[in-house]
Amino acid sequence: MTAPWHELAAAHRENQRECINTDWLLSPELLAQIAGIGQSDEGRLIARRAVDKSKLLTDQELEITESYSVRGLLEGIATGRMSAWEVTQAFCKRAALAQQLTSCLTEIFFDTGLQRARELDAYFSKNKKTMGPLHGLPISLKESFQVEGQFSTLGFVKSIETGPASSNSDVVRLLLDAGAVLYCKTNIPQTMMTADSENNIFGRTLNPHKTSLTAGGSSGGEGALVAFRGSPLGIGTDIAGSIRIPSLCCGVYGFKPSTNRVPYGGQAPFPYPMLRVPGGITPAAGPLAHSVEDLEVFMRTIIGTKTSNAWCYDPQSLPLVWRNLKTTEENKQLNIGLLAEDPEYPLQPPVRRALQEAAARLTRAGHRLVVLPHNATSSGAGLGGRLSFQYYAILSPPSNAKPLDHILGEPLVASVAKGVHPFSSGFPVSPALDLPQRIHELTEARDAYAAAWHGLWQENTLDVVLAPGAATTAVPHDSYGVPVYTCMWNLIDYPAGMIPFSKASRDLDPQSQKAVGPFEPDYDPDSCDGAPCAVQVVAPRLRDEECLRAMRIIDKVLNNPPSSNHPVLPQ
Repeated sequence: MTAPWHELAAAHRENQRECINTDWLLSPELLAQIAGIGQSDEGRLIARRAVDKSKLLTDQELEITESYSVRGLLEGIATGRMSAWEVTQAFCKRAALAQQLTSCLTEIFFDTGLQRARELDAYFSKNKKTMGPLHGLPISLKESFQVEGQFSTLGFVKSIETGPASSNSDVVRLLLDAGAVLYCKTNIPQTMMTADSENNIFGRTLNPHKTSLTAGGSSGGEGALVAFRGSPLGIGTDIAGSIRIPSLCCGVYGFKPSTNRVPYGGQAPFPYPMLRVPGGITPAAGPLAHSVEDLEVFMRTIIGTKTSNAWCYDPQSLPLVWRNLKTTEENKQLNIGLLAEDPEYPLQPPVRRALQEAAARLTRAGHRLVVLPHNATSSGAGLGGRLSFQYYAILSPPSNAKPLDHILGEPLVASVAKGVHPFSSGFPVSPALDLPQRIHELTEARDAYAAAWHGLWQENTLDVVLAPGAATTAVPHDSYGVPVYTCMWNLIDYPAGMIPFSKASRDLDPQSQKAVGPFEPDYDPDSCDGAPCAVQVVAPRLRDEECLRAMRIIDKVLNNPPSSNHPVLPQ
């Protein structure tokens, strides 16, 4: 690097700050006041109604950002009741506040987004129709997506010297063609392989429900921004839970599709060599939003229902249009498999309580629940985690390479320096094997794991599996354990989504719990009090439509969301 890493990072942060309208910047004193510094509810930004206390947004902007679903915003713009510029301005201002309180953004291009919104409004005024199905909708993007003219550092300081992107990621091209407004990108962890979104350029993203807790990763900036309602819809990526973990931690809805249904091409490159493993675990791109309906609007639009679909943009995307399932099955009784708790990764009290309550409500609503047996040697979450992490290890720089901090020319942040989880028992495949043999045996082990899950599905005639999203809720920074309950589904490419449900409570969950493994966090009732809980819904590969339909049915039982375009306001 031509300058010390800390000088490059500081200069980039200053440029980032200058991209925010000075009228939208609050004084440190006011930020401390609205965050409740020194008060009993310190850092509970959502519960404290920090946005209201800031006085930054007008009443109309508060209504736009809080009272409409994605479909409601699109309909409002399409009927002329609100303009694309008004909607974009409202979300830009709210995102600016979210950034000041949680450090959730990376690249900020509000001016570009507002200019795009003006052009869309002019098009609508002239042609009396919208430019596309997402006309005027502000959409935020994870840092790894490339936007022409914007940086894509991936949280690596040395990537700043590469300069802005010269082209768009495939999904960005699709979004722009559909009429969307892009206005910011969101924070990630250094290396994108930890569940704590911190790097040496943009700092640490904080959880808006409780800033002492992690926002998750690697799409943690998206989770925090969407939870703060600084974005109506965000796009992340997921190779081990990177959409679902932030969704769980930040109390929003998230969906990891089957791989290659949403265009993934054109991601920003890593600044060090990455080995592509034939038949390995492939990341997927997907949405984070405020409702299952919002997730489905994104999927239906991106994948397409006619001849124009994701494959037209990304040659790796599957040429499969979105299937419209029968409306007569919207209220069907589901056969739901309940994932057994893995004793190596026991659920913490709030997680266990939320899952048990969800199962009880679904049973009372007439759905059939089957408790799936835990089998550590064929289908267990821990086995899926160990197999997954052997694949991830192959993606890392070779063991004979220089230490990662020397390769990068900057220090490792705490969650990366912590290293790979050691697991409480041995790897299924010996790391001592040469690479080709190791990949061969890993593939065979994964095939057996997939076969075991296929057998469970067939034996129990399941529609979906209901599972925890993690053994924990959001936890204090740099203490997130191994994500076995999410990466097990990446291993066999099953679509999976998160539904927020319940919260941790020091009153309902008063007993502390010591962790089983050395890398797992303890449960402390006071630390986790108020953290969102969630349940995970899983379907077999390429049954994304069935997964979202089941999520909608389950969400109606658990949260009773209104059927209109005006979701319940955040509490």
